[in-house]
Amino acid sequence: MEALEYLGPMKWTAIEVAVPVIVLAILFWRSGMVRYIPNDRLGILEKLWSFRGSVSDGFIALNREAGYQPEVVRGGLHFFMPFQYSMHRANLVTIPQGQIGYVFARDGNPLPPTQTLACNTNADDFQDVRGFLEKGGQKGPQRKILREGTYAINLAQFIVLTAQSIYAVNLSSSEQNLFANMSSMISERGGFEPVVIHNAEDMI
Repeated sequence: MEALEYLGPMKWTAIEVAVPVIVLAILFWRSGMVRYIPNDRLGILEKLWSFRGSVSDGFIALNREAGYQPEVVRGGLHFFMPFQYSMHRANLVTIPQGQIGYVFARDGNPLPPTQTLACNTNADDFQDVRGFLEKGGQKGPQRKILREGTYAINLAQFIVLTAQSIYAVNLSSSEQNLFANMSSMISERGGFEPVVIHNAEDMI
């Protein structure tokens, strides 16, 4: 009988304990404090708020402002300030053997009217967004291509076109149509397959 008498209060005690635990678990999950990235993917950080304000010029936040951050997050378990970051998970860029990829920069110095492709003399590392921008990298289609391999590229800054995929994050509908048309045109012209010139054939 005593066990039956305490059954009701025990149930209420369990509920009183369970509800806060569930609420805390939901808050913990929503806070983004802990994020896991598989080793075959990467994370692109978007800072939601910052005491430094928002980006005043350009697209990438180089000085810890709110906005897309230049560094990517590689595979593993990571800890962040709660409610400060949004994580965009993306695939590593893969260029199959015997193919090439084309790169389009969303931020950087504007191209002058007489220039069609961005110059990559100094800014040529697409896996280093900060270095690319600080070295004067230009926005728009890049002169340098990606050869076969796997790359950890910040797809908030760079859009990569391959024969199989368009690698990017948060494209608008107009951007999606633009790059889909570009990719289709390149594919029709065999542009994803490099032309190999051997020895004496490299002559005019």
